[in-house]
Amino acid sequence: MTNMDLCNCTKLRRAARHITRFYDTCLAESGSGLRATQYAILGYLKNRGAQTMNELAELMTMDRATIGHNLRPLERDGLVRIEVSERDRRARIVSITDEGLNRMEIGRVGWERAQAEFEEKYGAEHASSMRNMMDEVVGINLHA
Repeated sequence: MTNMDLCNCTKLRRAARHITRFYDTCLAESGSGLRATQYAILGYLKNRGAQTMNELAELMTMDRATIGHNLRPLERDGLVRIEVSERDRRARIVSITDEGLNRMEIGRVGWERAQAEFEEKYGAEHASSMRNMMDEVVGINLHA
């Protein structure tokens, strides 16, 4: 057994790439034009309402530069609106647009297919346990 077989980071990233590729394919087949990360961003905005870029970065476990990079095409395509906060001129507020809601609805078929197939093959109970475990992993206070 090699060190890479024991590396938590390598195993998590490998699984994440595998699942992301699958969800991206299902979303592409739906004709939404969205990738899994974009669908997740829109989902947070739909369900939680407008967020600052920092709040959205925290929800997605991304740094601000990465969330900005992911928001650019969504803003360009009119799926999100980014405005200066009235309370703090340094903050940017991100909200989903009607077109963003429409694209999510189009993508929902692909997302539901991905969810159903994953849970069928991996098992609904395993999938639920995995989601809970991943939330716990994100909640670990790790210091670099």
